[in-house]
Amino acid sequence: MTDEVGGRAPTSHEQITGQSWDASYHDGPAPWDVGRPQPAITRLAARGGFDGPVLDAGCGTGENALHLASLGWDVLGVDVAETALAMARATAAQRGIDVEFACADALELGRIGRSFATVMDCGLLHTFNADERPRYAASLASVMAPGSRLYVLCFSDGVPDTGPHPVSEAALRATFPASAGWRVDELVADRVLTRFHERGAPAWFATVTRAS
Repeated sequence: MTDEVGGRAPTSHEQITGQSWDASYHDGPAPWDVGRPQPAITRLAARGGFDGPVLDAGCGTGENALHLASLGWDVLGVDVAETALAMARATAAQRGIDVEFACADALELGRIGRSFATVMDCGLLHTFNADERPRYAASLASVMAPGSRLYVLCFSDGVPDTGPHPVSEAALRATFPASAGWRVDELVADRVLTRFHERGAPAWFATVTRAS
């Protein structure tokens, strides 16, 4: 397996599948690459639910970041898959959208050296196992000041065969505990679009504030 970010150890998902995140984009669209932003994000954007600057963690081919940037928000999308980032930049150029994409490890976001008012995670959290999630949360905290907000859209475990890594409500809440400076403001049932779920897969949509 090849690392896209120098020195990065393969995640649990990469170990299970036996391929890097970048390889997911080599033979056609990845399962999560639906060619448009997630409805949860478009609804939230329509309500003015974002403050800039915005970080899209695990942006893939960038549809969520592109949507927000097209509406005027200052957005940075990061991913470890260079192929996906190249596709995102090409789409941005084609559509004439001013948006930034960069290669960065979601488990080491502090290396970006920037802070964001809003962070969105559409389908990244559920790729991490229980051992990786605390590290991911700490990584998110490193780029979020008190009062900044995080939105998480991830597979839920409400029904069988949701997706490869469904997350329980308890596990999601445990990832962002008050003891680590988080406040889970809202956790609602939603849907996440994939190429294998015609009406979207059952998901959680969480609104989390960096309290301290």
